[in-house]
Amino acid sequence: MSDTEIHKGLAGVVVDYTAVSKVNPETNSLLYRGYPVQELAANCTFEEVAYLLWHGDLPDAAQLAAFHELERSQRGLDANVRRAIDDLPLAAHPMDVLRTAVSIIGANDPDASVATPESNLSKSIRLLAKIPAIVAYDQRRRRGQDLVAPRDDLGYSANFLNMTFGEVPSDVVVKAFDVSMILYAEHSFNASTFTARVVTSTLSDLYSAVVAGIGALKGPLHGGANEAVMHVFDEIGTADAADAWLDEALTEKRKIMGFGHRVYKNGDSRVPTMKAALDTLVEEFDAQDLLALYDALETAMEARKPIKPNLDYPSGPAYRLIGYDTEMFTPLFVASRVTGWTAHIMEQLASNSLIRPLSEYDGPAERHLPVRSL
Repeated sequence: MSDTEIHKGLAGVVVDYTAVSKVNPETNSLLYRGYPVQELAANCTFEEVAYLLWHGDLPDAAQLAAFHELERSQRGLDANVRRAIDDLPLAAHPMDVLRTAVSIIGANDPDASVATPESNLSKSIRLLAKIPAIVAYDQRRRRGQDLVAPRDDLGYSANFLNMTFGEVPSDVVVKAFDVSMILYAEHSFNASTFTARVVTSTLSDLYSAVVAGIGALKGPLHGGANEAVMHVFDEIGTADAADAWLDEALTEKRKIMGFGHRVYKNGDSRVPTMKAALDTLVEEFDAQDLLALYDALETAMEARKPIKPNLDYPSGPAYRLIGYDTEMFTPLFVASRVTGWTAHIMEQLASNSLIRPLSEYDGPAERHLPVRSL
């Protein structure tokens, strides 16, 4: 065997610089362009955070107004995008539907291959505006409901929820949803972001990189974890069954979804903010049984393993209380993370180098075919 050190999963490998986000180990805070995400969630809208990720600074009033006008003007689905969604089977995973719809949006764009900063920013805003319509319509069609057209008099989150449920919910629900969008927007070189940067490094187009990111996010070890949390909750059933369920799961060496994170050593810094949002929803919908199960599993895990919850643990129950079907949770993640992905795509192009790592071969030594007589 070679003495080459192998970093499985690229763990601990620093591959490039980024100015988009970082986790500050001194404060255990996730920073977007230097701002702690919990401060952004408390004081900003998701639209302001999207602007921050793309431009490097928060917008002033005039910039935000212009951004609102541009985003709201692009919220509708083109007819061929809707037809493609309608043609897909209801058994298809919503992430497959979303991946296909984004590909068609890219194919509709005559400037898809134009990679100037201005063009890529325009594409990024277009995807931010249209992905909620895709996600909302996909949930509605699975329920036998008609499309709800977007409204240009509503903010991003209120419009998203209205397109999904046919009415604007309470301010509590809109705020909790907006907080989740902010918290999921960006997280440095995670698997899907790195995937998008790898595709971008080949000088492929932004839409292709986003579609690749969607494919990476679909996996249960990444974006699909918030879905998996609710499957766990459904399997456990009630709070009084949490201890026995966890003991059996650990004996079987099952991965407990919603717990642990490669980056955070002292707990995911986003969890307290999302848990506070979940608490408001529990009160809004009188969902004490769900909260009891949440607390019971977290307490049981804490007693057995030094592993703390990650963002998926409170976000899954929050999305359920808001009214989203479990299989829609990861598309909601995409609706948020497309801002971070596209910020990284533009950053990659600004100082590009083809991402092409090496591997250490451990197959058979060189060998040759026997000479055959003809």
